[in-house]
Amino acid sequence: MTAIDMASMGGRFNGIGMTSQRTRARMVERLREQGIKDEVVLAAMRAVPRHIFVEEALAIRAYEDSPLPIGAGQTISQPYVVARMTELVRAGTRMHRVLEIGTGCGYQTAVLAHVADEVYTVERIGSLVAKARRNLQALKVKNVRIKHGDGSSDLGEELEVDGIVVTAATPLVPSALLKYLRIGGRMVLPLARQHEDERGTQRLTVIEQAPGGVREHVYDEVRFVPLLPGLA
Repeated sequence: MTAIDMASMGGRFNGIGMTSQRTRARMVERLREQGIKDEVVLAAMRAVPRHIFVEEALAIRAYEDSPLPIGAGQTISQPYVVARMTELVRAGTRMHRVLEIGTGCGYQTAVLAHVADEVYTVERIGSLVAKARRNLQALKVKNVRIKHGDGSSDLGEELEVDGIVVTAATPLVPSALLKYLRIGGRMVLPLARQHEDERGTQRLTVIEQAPGGVREHVYDEVRFVPLLPGLA
């Protein structure tokens, strides 16, 4: 399934120079060198034009491996982190429905829309909800539902998902979200653990919902904004 109608994209989406498809291809080769192995994820990273998710003045930097500001004190994650989180949540399997907490500008959402049949994404900041909607509509993404809501707590819905991606750091696994994860499903999030020297370290962590309870696997060190409650 192709979630994004690439054939309908004009010059703005295909880009020229530093925003061209050739530039995206170079980004994908860099991701391979950095250890991303899932070809489905790499194809999604190649397909989604990251430059439309950042301000026009920053478009020339869109394919650098660095986070960029998107307003409201938030950032778009660097391509490696987006690819890594997608690879970890997918784990080589086909996913029907994915829950994303922290839509931001919609870039991670668009990548997830390429690897899952449905994406349900929740964002607490109203201005970013509007921005993500514009970006995803411009790309004609059809399989995403966006909610302006508090993703740190119970969403108040009957929901079962194959994967959960949390794009904000928290010291504890959000137990209110675990109930949505089917047996065999995975939650990927940056866990912020405090050490004895009071140095906080965030690491990408996979929480796997197993029949006998949850299993935790720890991966890369990362840096995300904190997961906050309430609406803004």
